[in-house]
Amino acid sequence: MNHRTSGISRRSFIKRGFSSFAVANSPGVFNLPGLLSDSRISSTPLVDRGFASVRKIGAGVYATLSDPSKGAQTTCNGGFLVGRDAAFLIEGFNSPAGASFQFDALRLSTKVPVRAALDTHFHYDHSMGNHYYVEHNIPLWAHVDTANRIIETYGPMQTRSREEILAPYEKRVTDAKTELARTHAQTDLIAVSEILSSARASKLGLPTRPIDPKDLPLTIDLGHITAILEYYPGHSGTDIIVRVPDQNIVFTGDLLFQGKYPVTFDSKASISAWRRTLSHFALFDKDTIFVPGHGQLCGLEAIATTLDIFDDITEQAHRLFRAGTPLEDAKDLYVVPDRSKRYPIWSWGFVIGSAIELLYAEWNAEAPSA
Repeated sequence: MNHRTSGISRRSFIKRGFSSFAVANSPGVFNLPGLLSDSRISSTPLVDRGFASVRKIGAGVYATLSDPSKGAQTTCNGGFLVGRDAAFLIEGFNSPAGASFQFDALRLSTKVPVRAALDTHFHYDHSMGNHYYVEHNIPLWAHVDTANRIIETYGPMQTRSREEILAPYEKRVTDAKTELARTHAQTDLIAVSEILSSARASKLGLPTRPIDPKDLPLTIDLGHITAILEYYPGHSGTDIIVRVPDQNIVFTGDLLFQGKYPVTFDSKASISAWRRTLSHFALFDKDTIFVPGHGQLCGLEAIATTLDIFDDITEQAHRLFRAGTPLEDAKDLYVVPDRSKRYPIWSWGFVIGSAIELLYAEWNAEAPSA
């Protein structure tokens, strides 16, 4: 196999992959004057290790905010709730070191027993640290389909060779018909390299309490703090949010990305359902603090931004669909509008291409049969 891609060595490509992922997922400067003036949010973090910091954002409510440009231990955002009787951890993160970091931060604030930890969904950057919870006998909750999705998606990455997994993505780069398509394909190869590295570095940890959406919403009383778990469709088919209604705080998982284009690569994702979910979030109290899956703490303005991004992708894709543009061509023809150019795109195929593919599938399903 040719281990070079468009003149770039595999080692350089993977190194560049971590850099690209970090830029696309870093939270940037903590510069949110509207939220910083909110008395619920501490002006200083409880702990800051560079790759992630933990900040108190409410009474007994803490957010773990990741900065992948300084390390990939956590990658996503999470947090924990501290009640009089028990604590509740949110997210498994990108590695056991990430889950350990959050647990250690929890112990800086309380010694109460841990009721459970929750994966908001099954994706690698939210679940590859699950083994830490398994090793420490912390009950792990997640959507009922999470265990199977972890096994089916990341199990093969631990058994198949790296070369075999990357080969089709390298071929797409080599076979690209245009320089634009080649550039897009390169970002996808970088992204797959990142996912593969994460999956191969950790033992798979599986949830010990599967949660069926029909049993939600579920209220958790930790003592003087109550949280509600709710299921919403859109990002992965396994998405559970944590809402602290008395304080208007919501941990959204990847149903919300702040300051970046949403990742849409999951086969169970639905753009139309996701837009409906975001429209529902937009009805929350105007003072709601959202802890997004990636990015900084935010308010309703992030909901509006994400809806605008989805609306623009949908509008452009629909014009291409009506014109009869083949899907594979349409994936590369989206044009980022000027108002959105400041928002990073992690991987063209896993963000833009997959969104257009999902939309084409929806529209083809709606078309009357001949």
